[in-house]
Amino acid sequence: MAVRKNTLVMVGIAAVFGLAAVFVAQAWLNHQAELRLRNMDAKPTAVPTRTIVVASMPLRFGTPLAAEHLREVPWSENAIPAGTYGTIAEVLSGEKRVVLAAIQPNEPILSTKITGPGQKATLSALIREGMRAVTVRVNDVEGVGGFVLPGDHVDVLLTRAPANEAKVPGSTDVVLQNTRVLAVDQLADDSADKPTVVKAVTLEVDTIAAQKIALAGSLGNLSLILRKAGELHLGHTRRVTQSDLAETEVMQPVATTNRFAKVAVTRGTSRQEYSVPAEDGGLRAAEQAPAPTVR
Repeated sequence: MAVRKNTLVMVGIAAVFGLAAVFVAQAWLNHQAELRLRNMDAKPTAVPTRTIVVASMPLRFGTPLAAEHLREVPWSENAIPAGTYGTIAEVLSGEKRVVLAAIQPNEPILSTKITGPGQKATLSALIREGMRAVTVRVNDVEGVGGFVLPGDHVDVLLTRAPANEAKVPGSTDVVLQNTRVLAVDQLADDSADKPTVVKAVTLEVDTIAAQKIALAGSLGNLSLILRKAGELHLGHTRRVTQSDLAETEVMQPVATTNRFAKVAVTRGTSRQEYSVPAEDGGLRAAEQAPAPTVR
C-alpha cells in the first residue's frame, strides 16, 4: 500500500507540473501574439521629405524649359541628389533654360542637365569642369560604321604607314582609352539611337590628351574603337607592328614517301626493274644503296 501511495503522489506532482508548464507556455504565446498585433497596428515612422522639381514629360536635348514640363513632388530628404531644385519658380527664374541631356518623366531636374539662365544648348555647355573638346576626323570605317553616338566611350588608335625608305614597319598604338564622345558631326543629343555615318567625332579630354590627339593626327591616321557601355577598365596596351601579323604558326608540308622500292634484275644482256613493297627503313636503305644486280 505504501508503494502504491508513493506512486500516486508522484503522478499527482507530475500532473501539477505539467499543467503549470502548459499554462506558462500558453501565457507566453498570448504575450507574443499581443506584441505582434501592437506592431501591426503601430503607424510607420514618418520619413522626413522635401519638395524637389521633376520632369512631367520626356525632355530632349535643346528643349526650352516651361512650367508645363515640370512638377513638384515630395522626396526623401536623405536621398535627394545634388543639384536639384526646390520649386518650379527657382528653375524658371531669370532667363529661359534649355535641356542639355535627355530627361525622363519623374526624373529630378539637375543643374548639370540644363543650361544656366539665358545660355544656349551649345557644345560648350556640355563640357565638364577642367575638360576640353577636341574633334577627330573619321570616315565610315574609322568611325565604327556610324555606331558611335553622343554619350558613348571610345578608345583612340594611331596607325602609321610603313616607311620603306627608312625601313620602318607600319604600326598601330592606343593613344587614349575610355574617352567620352560629346558629339558626332553637329549632333550632341545623347538620346540619339540611330547610327549615322559621320565625318567628325568630338571627344571630351583634358589638355594633355588634346595635345596627344593633335600630334597623333599629324603622324598618321586616327581611328576609334567603341567600348562596351559601362566598361571603365583601362587595359594594358602595346604597339602592334607588321611582324605581329605573321605570328600565326605555318604548317610545314608533310613529305610524301614512296611505299615501294625498285629492284633491278639483269639476265645476260637484259635488265629489268621491279617495284617491291618496303617499310620506311627498308625504303630509305633502298634509296641510298645502288640497285642490286642479279646475274
